Amino acid sequence: MKFEHIPVMLEECMNGLNIKMDGIYVDGTLGGAGHSSEIIKRLSQDGLLIGIDRDDDALKAASEKLKEYSNKKLVHGNHDDIKEILAELEIEKVDGILLDLGVSSYQLDERNRGFSYNSDNELDMRMDQTQPFSAYDVINTYSEKELSDIIYKYGEERYSRQIARNIVNYRKNAPIKTTKQLVDIIAKSKPSGKDGHPAKRTFQAIRIEVNNEIEPLEKTILESIKCLKNNGRLCVITFHSLEDRAVKDAFKKAEGECTCPKDIPICICHPICYGKSLTKKPIIATDDELKINSRSKSAKLRIFERKEV
Repeated sequence: MKFEHIPVMLEECMNGLNIKMDGIYVDGTLGGAGHSSEIIKRLSQDGLLIGIDRDDDALKAASEKLKEYSNKKLVHGNHDDIKEILAELEIEKVDGILLDLGVSSYQLDERNRGFSYNSDNELDMRMDQTQPFSAYDVINTYSEKELSDIIYKYGEERYSRQIARNIVNYRKNAPIKTTKQLVDIIAKSKPSGKDGHPAKRTFQAIRIEVNNEIEPLEKTILESIKCLKNNGRLCVITFHSLEDRAVKDAFKKAEGECTCPKDIPICICHPICYGKSLTKKPIIATDDELKINSRSKSAKLRIFERKEV
């Protein structure tokens, strides 16, 4: 299947990165190279694009799309390990980093990946196909409480307990192997309503759990900021409130804001200022973009600028 992906808020990201022709830029979520192809067009031969992705299909597609450019390095890896990846490339600081979080359109559409609740596929949801842990393992091995907790925490699903209970009851007779089986269980566990597809929130929660998308995010943002040169920019696109909240909190911490609980009389977090957020409120897609790219509807862009003291 062709890896097609319309990059979200492309011009806003390019403006946010404030690209210099001879700069070093990291696309930590390379995907089909939608953003990267625009970044590298703006670089001279003295500039460098580093693309990181844990999905081999994405790397193959990006490599093909960027084949005419020699000033690039494409890496199979996770943006959570950006500091280590740069160290392996013998690069200490970069001029800009872009993170476009969440699942790609290709991953949703590709039948054998198991991300979509709109088709019947094997339960998988792994962004990195080399990892052994999949949605099948979550659904068939987690306890009822563990399932309920992650569906509520990562999916913000009010019927998480009923869904978890019915999953556990179903698998007593046979393992749950397909997305359709899971969708049917979820649909019978909650009343029909106006909240979109009944399985939307649960699928989001399982995907986040399989790929560990939220827990390391704040640390990843802070590490990324530390990897920037003076005046370097970090652009982060999120697609749901859990991601956006984590990014917003990380930016506050990076601005040197005390994060101690209000009932503690003395600061013990010892904040350090690494720069400033350029987006007190996130940037959202324009009406024109929404007409051609429905995926941008829930997207929010936040930008941070590094300032060395």
